[in-house]
Formats: sequence, structure tokens, C-alpha cells
Amino acid sequence: MKSETKRRLRERCRLRTDIFKEFLAEFLGIFVLILFGCGSVAQAVLSRGALGEPMSIHIGFTIGVMMGVYVSAGVSGGHVNPAVSLAMVILGKLPLKKLPVYLVAQFLGAFTGSCAVYTLYYDALMDYSDGQLFVTGANATANIFASYPAKHLSLLNGFVDQVYSAGALVLCILAITDKKNSGVPKGMEPLLIGLVIMGIGVAMGLNSGYPLNPARDLGPRVFTAVAGWGPDVFRAGGCWWWIPVAGPMVGGSSRSLHLLSLH
Repeated sequence: MKSETKRRLRERCRLRTDIFKEFLAEFLGIFVLILFGCGSVAQAVLSRGALGEPMSIHIGFTIGVMMGVYVSAGVSGGHVNPAVSLAMVILGKLPLKKLPVYLVAQFLGAFTGSCAVYTLYYDALMDYSDGQLFVTGANATANIFASYPAKHLSLLNGFVDQVYSAGALVLCILAITDKKNSGVPKGMEPLLIGLVIMGIGVAMGLNSGYPLNPARDLGPRVFTAVAGWGPDVFRAGGCWWWIPVAGPMVGGSSRSLHLLSLH
């Protein structure tokens, strides 16, 4: 009886330790994503294009995703995206009880990554617009951290944009990681996932800058709301903020359900 109790206690401790490690891995993975990705946007915006351009931003996010997955893959699977985590739950590759842990870790990692970019470029931010933090307009800086729609984009078209682009991302990730597929050299998966991000950026970035990731967009947006940009970060673009949260979840889950139906 005592040995059974000890075994159960050890099992509980192991599970708690494992879930903490997975939480930390997802937190650090998306932290790295934001540091490289939003950092590249900050450099392009705050230098007024002198030290950055759209391609440098694509490269920044490509490297951010690639290294974020490398940082976390060995422990948590390297999701660094709630849409990917939800897809893995649907496909039975992640227990449902772990999903809230992953989502919280991803949101907090993105929020903290935004804080790091803000402190890194604080003086440049203050110099850029004489200490004013604008959400829209010629001197807007909120777009360093979160996505905002192009002037031509409606909410419906924006939602479709995010469903398609996130669906493409999840589909490619599942193809890359599927052991029954042609396969890729072990350890190369993060590199190929990063190249998928590059492809999406150059093919589907016009409308809203391909956020693709609810935590990557919402975490930094909440940060900007509390860091001085105010509630307008949620009002701008016709209350655009929910599109890059809901769209990727729908797009990612629909691809996984489609694949599930094929097996």
C-alpha cells in the first residue's frame, strides 16, 4: 500500500515537473520569436527604412520562428502558436488538459518578448515621435508590436486572410512533421517551418502582415495597451484585434480536421 502511494506521488511530481518544463519551453520559444520578429519591425520603422525593409522583416520573423522552435521543440514540441497547439489537440498529439498551459505560456512569452523589444528600443521610440505613442498615422509605432489592417482590407476579407494563411501554415507543419510522409532530415524541421513563414510572408503579407498566431498578436497588443498606447490598439481598424486571434484558430483547426477525416 505504501509503495503504491509513493509511486503515485512520484508520478504526480513527475507530471508537474514535465508540464512546468513544457510551459517554460513554450514561453521561451515565443519570447525568441517576438524578440527577432518584432525587433526587425522596430528597426525598420524606427530607422524610417534606413536599416530595414519588408524583406528584412520577413527574415526576422523567419529566424524568430525557426529559433523559437529549436529552443522549445525538444521539450514541448515547439508549437509557439495557439493555432498549432489546438491542431495538435484535434489530431490527438497533445492532451486536451495541457492546452490551457500551452496557451498561457505562449501569451505570456509574447507579452514578455514585447516588453524586451520595447526596452531595447525605448530611446528610439521616444525620439521617433517626440515621446508620443501613436496607434495610427504617419508616426504610428503600435504596428511594431501587433498587426493592423491595410486601408483596403475589410474585416471579412481579413478573417478569410487569416484562415487561409494559418491553415497553410498548419498544413505545412503537419506535412513536415508527419513520419509517414517522405520525411526530412532529423533536426531540420525548424528550418523548414521557418521557410514556410518566409513563403507566407512574401505571398500573403499585403493585407495585414501575416500575424498567423493569436498569442504573437494578442500578447504584444495587450502590452501596448498597458505600456502607453492605450485602448485604441483594440479599436483601430474597426476593432481589428479579434481577427488575428480567431482567424488562425479557425484556419489551423479546419486543416487538422480535414486531415483527420482522411485517416
